[in-house]
Amino acid sequence: MSKPSVIAVCKSGSHSMAKPNVGSIELIKGIGIKGDVHSGTEVKHRYLARKDPHKENLRQVHLIHTELYKELGEKGFHISHGEMGENITTQGIDLLNLPRNTILRIGDDCKLKVTGLRNPCNQLNGIQQGLMQAVLGADKKGNLIRKAGIMSVVVNGGIIKPGDRINIDLPNQPFEPLEPV
Repeated sequence: MSKPSVIAVCKSGSHSMAKPNVGSIELIKGIGIKGDVHSGTEVKHRYLARKDPHKENLRQVHLIHTELYKELGEKGFHISHGEMGENITTQGIDLLNLPRNTILRIGDDCKLKVTGLRNPCNQLNGIQQGLMQAVLGADKKGNLIRKAGIMSVVVNGGIIKPGDRINIDLPNQPFEPLEPV
């Protein structure tokens, strides 16, 4: 497996599925990505905000592993970085198996705390029919596996750009598995 690093960074000021690739993103502690529609202390995801607009925003920064794009490509899906709404595309990290509260140290200053899994939605089928089902799987016991990335909050701000190294600080044990947020 390659060394953990950032492949692409993306942001959008509007509630659209795809987020354009940019040269860098600025993280703001406790808020999220400057200029991204999902930044803020309270939930910004439209469905979740309708349920409780004052709920804590555990979805400030969305990460997807580039290895998912390779897997999807083998199934006939051709998806670009940012097209599934992620802010950071990583390589060399098994994001889905990180425990809750893992700290990702990115570049010189940035720290993200992993809060949970992204729950894929039907909007993915608007990119390409069948994509939502393609990012779901099952383990040997038949339990649902969500592959559409993880969510995090900003613990320490700064600038992130493609090529930045990622270091992983695991929380104290016992580890808590990731659940959808």
